[in-house]
Formats: sequence, C-alpha cells, structure tokens
Amino acid sequence: MFVVFSFNLTSFKNLRISWRFAVMEVAQPKDLEEDFGLAKRRYAELRRQKRIFNARNRIIGGDTEAWDVQVCDQKIKEATEKARQETFAAEMRQNDKITCISENRERRDRKNLCKAINDFQQSFQKPETRREFDLSDPLALKKDLPARQSDNDARNTISGMQKFMGEDLNFYQRKKFQEEQNREWSLQQQREWKIARANQKCAEDLYLKTRLQFDETAKHLQNLESTTRKAVCAAVKEFNKKQALESAEKKIQEKKQDQEDNLAEISHLLRGDLLSENPQQAASSFGPHRVVPDRWKGMSREQLEFIRLAQKQQVQEKLRLQEEERQRDMHWDRQRVQQARAALLCDRQQQCQRHDLRRALDCSNLSLAKEQLSQKKYMKEICTNHPTEDYFAQFNTRSR
Repeated sequence: MFVVFSFNLTSFKNLRISWRFAVMEVAQPKDLEEDFGLAKRRYAELRRQKRIFNARNRIIGGDTEAWDVQVCDQKIKEATEKARQETFAAEMRQNDKITCISENRERRDRKNLCKAINDFQQSFQKPETRREFDLSDPLALKKDLPARQSDNDARNTISGMQKFMGEDLNFYQRKKFQEEQNREWSLQQQREWKIARANQKCAEDLYLKTRLQFDETAKHLQNLESTTRKAVCAAVKEFNKKQALESAEKKIQEKKQDQEDNLAEISHLLRGDLLSENPQQAASSFGPHRVVPDRWKGMSREQLEFIRLAQKQQVQEKLRLQEEERQRDMHWDRQRVQQARAALLCDRQQQCQRHDLRRALDCSNLSLAKEQLSQKKYMKEICTNHPTEDYFAQFNTRSR
C-alpha cells in the first residue's frame, strides 16, 4: 500500500499569518514559536487524518502530481514521436521524388544509349561488312565470279580441282618455249660433253701417275704394317691367354658362390615359415586379433576346438539366460497378481473405514448443531442490550 504525503505550503503560511496577527500585540517570541509548532502539528494532524480516513487513497493510493507529470511526459513523447514521424514522412517523400527523377533520368539515358547503338550499327556495322554475310547474301549468285579467271587465281586451290597439270591457259606458248629451251639445253650439253671428255682424259693421265706413286708407298706401308701386326698379335695373344685364365677362374668362383647361395636359400626355405606353415608368420603388427591375409594358412586345430567350445558355452549361457528370464517373468506375474489382490482388499477396507468415519462425523455435526441452536436461544433470552451507532462512532476519531 502506498501513502502519498503532500504538504500545501500556501495554506500553512496563511494559517501562520492569521495566528501572528491575532497575538501580535501581547505575544512573546517564545509564545510565537509555541503557537507556530502547535499550528504546524494541527495542520499535520489534519493532513494525516485526511490521508488515513480516505479509504480510496489509503488502499489504492494516488499521486495526482506524479500522474500529471506522467501525462505531460506522455504528451511530450507523443508530440516528439509525431514530429519524428512527420520528419520521416517528409524525408520519404523527398527520397521518392529523387528516386522518380533518377528513374526518369536512367530511362532517358537508356533510351539515348539504345538510339546511339542503333545509329552506330546502321553506320558502322552494316550486314555487308560482316564476315559471314556471303553465306546469306541474296545477290550472291549475281556477284559470283567464274570458277577460274587466270592461272594465278587464288581460288584455284588443290581441293577445288579447277586446274590440272598441262591444262593452263598458256599451254601453246609454253610448249613452244619448252621446245626452244630443250634445243638450247641439247647444244649446251654437247659443248659441255666435249669439254668433259678432254678434262677426263687429262685427269686419267694424272690419276695413272698418282696411282703408281701411291702403289709404291702402299707397298712400303704394307710391309711396315705386317711387321707391326705380327708384334701386336703376339702381345694380344698373350693378353688373351691371361684374360681367359682369369675368366675361367672367375666363372669357377661365381659358380661355387651360386651353389652356396642356392643351398643356403633352399635350407632357408625348408626351415622357414612359408613351407613349415608356422602360424606366427601371419601375426599382424596391429594386434594379436589381426592377421596378414597373404600369409595366413587357416586356423589351427586348437583354435577351432576353442571356437567350438566357446560356441557351446554361448549356447548353454543363452539357454540359461532364457530359463532365468522365464522364471523371472513368472515371479513378476505372481507378484503382480498378489499385489492386485492386496490392493483390492485394501480398497475395500478403506471404503469401510470411510463409511464409518462419515457416519461418526455426521453424528458429531448433528450434536454440535443442536448445541449451537440451544446456545443461540439462551443468548437471545439473556442478552437484551444491543450496541447502537453512537457506540461505534466514538472509535477511530484520531489518527494515532
């Protein structure tokens, strides 16, 4: 509960002034102070009684000044919000105008750009200037040239088959020129042949002389070469003998080493894990439960026996668990039946107890009602002095 304390200063000053003029002629400063304190206490008592005896303000509470301040603040807030909204609306209208102007300008610029592009295409990008215009030219047949205009026509390609060997336009002039050229070549060849015969004869004489001289020199060199060859052959023969002996000895050593290596390899294979089927060779480095597939020779007899034994144990364990589960279900079923019976008996017993309690309570209420009725009759006969409104009005006249 909120109690609002408000003190009217103007009323208090007026009350103080009236008391001052009433006792100004004979009052002393001490009396004035006592009067002022008394008036202040009386005014505070009146304000206190007004606050306490007013049930509305005491229970609900109401601060009108605070309410007025709140109303004023709310109006100021609404006015501020309204001004803010109006500012936003004006700004939105301004933005809409700017947007419309921008859109019109953009539309006009786009139109001018399209017009400039069309003008440029009409002026500088005509269909006649296109590279593939000859494929769709309606006047292509009228503009087309003959298949062959001259022998040096650039269109006479190999794949066109418009010009073959001996089918040029200057065939007769070319044939006459070729005959004249053949005649000149024949006369020139005869002259060159005579000169060549003379030069060949001189060269043969010189060659014969040089050949005789070369034969003498070759004979001398051949004698020297035979002598040198004999010495080289003797040295090479001796060297080859030594190399043959070393090679034979090396082959013997290599053969012996190969035999020893083969024997060691055969012994290693016979004693190794591959042929002996050692199960340890299939053991993996990732753990005892992993094996290497390319080395695994299958499970051993002990492992198979262990697996079969484990399977039998699992079967027995499963049968045992099933039997235990069946016994447990039967036990729970018996317990549920027993609990249902006990609950039914307990409900019946509680109903009987409630009936007994209800019957006892009814009897007790009936006896109390009779006693209360007799007590009221006795009080009406004894108590004849009833309280009036004056009796209640003497209470609650002060705030203390």
